[in-house]
Amino acid sequence: MLIPLTRQTFKELIPPVATGAQYKYFWGKPPDFLRRMLISAVIVILVLVVYSFVGSDIGPLVLITGLIAGLYWLWGPILWASLRNAECRKYQYCGFWQGRVLDIYITDEVTSQEETVNQKGQLVIIDNLEPRINLEVGDKTGFTTTLRAPLRKEHQGIVPGQAALMLIMSNQEDLSTITKVSDIYIPSRDVWVSDYPYLRRDLFVEMSQQIKKGRQKKGSDRTNQSRGTRRRSPADY
Repeated sequence: MLIPLTRQTFKELIPPVATGAQYKYFWGKPPDFLRRMLISAVIVILVLVVYSFVGSDIGPLVLITGLIAGLYWLWGPILWASLRNAECRKYQYCGFWQGRVLDIYITDEVTSQEETVNQKGQLVIIDNLEPRINLEVGDKTGFTTTLRAPLRKEHQGIVPGQAALMLIMSNQEDLSTITKVSDIYIPSRDVWVSDYPYLRRDLFVEMSQQIKKGRQKKGSDRTNQSRGTRRRSPADY
């Protein structure tokens, strides 16, 4: 099932400014925080050096700039998440997609490398591996895609055949060419599979429930109409 969505809904689902989950994603681990702190410290030092050479005319401007830049460790995640969102928002059209889980398997991915020296004095490179879930989803039209994401404990309950929901993006008005997909939601398990949390998940879940209720209502109306027609058919008299 593929339902086109309005541009306004698209902008609400993927906001221009980072959400809390997106900020947390780019906040990263302690090494990422320390890296941002180092960048902030270097910027502050450079600003102080520039301030010592410039006159008093633009000194306050330099200090304000240095203060903002020195807080890069704090607002950096907002910047990078907003840029990531902008990559999605550049697509002209989007749609609500529902299909099924076709396959699921686990692989290991190299996330970083460490250099060390063994007992013989030889340089050894150690690969740090992280387990990844590979989730293949598809629908009756033949469309399939595979999403790779870090493996979480809550992913254990995902099995082939379960319904899968996501947002698809395209530059084609009829959505005939799907260029990008969002994170995937498994409603039966209330579980998300994603590397980066593109969507406002509360809004997406609410929208999916409304769509489900709308389809159930249409099905009920069609059933009632069919029963009404049978009661008035000549065969029943």
